[in-house]
Amino acid sequence: MKIVDVVVETFTYKSRIVRDSEGHTHPGPEHDATQTLLRIVTDKGVEGYSFGASPGPIAHLVKPILIGQDPFYRERIWQQLKERQRLNLATLYDGVLAYVDMALWDLAGRALNQPVYKLLGGYRDKVKAYASTMCGDDLPGGLDTPEAYAAFALACKARGYTAFKLHTWQPPMPGAPDVKRDLAACAAVREAVGPDMVLMLDPFHYYSREEALALGRGLEKLGFFWMEEPMDEHSTSSYVWLADQLDLLICGPETAEGKMQTRAEWIVRGAADISRGGVGDLGGITPLMKAAHLSEAFGMRLEVHGGGPGNLHALCAMGISGEFYERGLLHPFLDYEQPPPWLNELPDPMDDQGYVHVSQRPGLGLNINFEYVRAHRVPG
Repeated sequence: MKIVDVVVETFTYKSRIVRDSEGHTHPGPEHDATQTLLRIVTDKGVEGYSFGASPGPIAHLVKPILIGQDPFYRERIWQQLKERQRLNLATLYDGVLAYVDMALWDLAGRALNQPVYKLLGGYRDKVKAYASTMCGDDLPGGLDTPEAYAAFALACKARGYTAFKLHTWQPPMPGAPDVKRDLAACAAVREAVGPDMVLMLDPFHYYSREEALALGRGLEKLGFFWMEEPMDEHSTSSYVWLADQLDLLICGPETAEGKMQTRAEWIVRGAADISRGGVGDLGGITPLMKAAHLSEAFGMRLEVHGGGPGNLHALCAMGISGEFYERGLLHPFLDYEQPPPWLNELPDPMDDQGYVHVSQRPGLGLNINFEYVRAHRVPG
């Protein structure tokens, strides 16, 4: 089997999600938006798919490498793309590698009529989810006050979630960042949901050492499970300093460059108690599994960053690593249970006990609405 074509199809849809000047998502007015479908095509008629790739890097940097290759040589292809990043990092970033790698895993599963998590060495077919909020906002009744977070946490608990993670206010929101306001929201959520619900915090990422320590000590009193990267992740020594002083578990790094090698440095230096990584941060399922096995070798959990089928299949192939699936980003004004128009069903359905079930369909299990994609395709 050989790869004969690599295609990115752009199509339109209606969205109610907007981004602020810092890139954080919030609910907004309905508007036209675009999405992309990456197709890796073989001479045997088998294809692999993923959503979100940028057409430019795929056409100019990825396609010339993939054409003529055996699609089952995922490791070789991933290594070739990783090496190509050295002089093309601005365009061939890890997200591009992730879309290609996920499409290749999807292709393999479709060719072999097996879900990806079983090809990876299946461990489970469901995983506990936590409700992961959007960042704080100034929308009345949204996530604009500590009380609003508390009300939303109660709604998520009623839906079946057994764990809840706050993304608190970040610039450009007025008054952000603010340790005291973050802790007020966390305290309101703890009081509302009671002592048994698992709680986490993902705050502003550039607090000072002193601010991060004050935040961590406040979370300890509230019985929080973990806190994610409250400081610049490039300062590994700052995280060593913070982790040494807190009983609260520190989870990271998340977006620091360097794939599994950076995770290795954090582990051996004691910069975090829980490692962190996702398909988008590391460049695909292939490196995410490397990072998971690295963490396992140190007897350390790796909690997966972000949702989506790639992360879900990796989680269901992990043994010691990865307790939770991050489901979101959620907001009181948005209905997460409604699949996007390019899919016929949700890729991460959750039961009323708070477990997300991985698809048993071949590949990544995406039930793609190809008719919608064709009908709304952007010419070009």
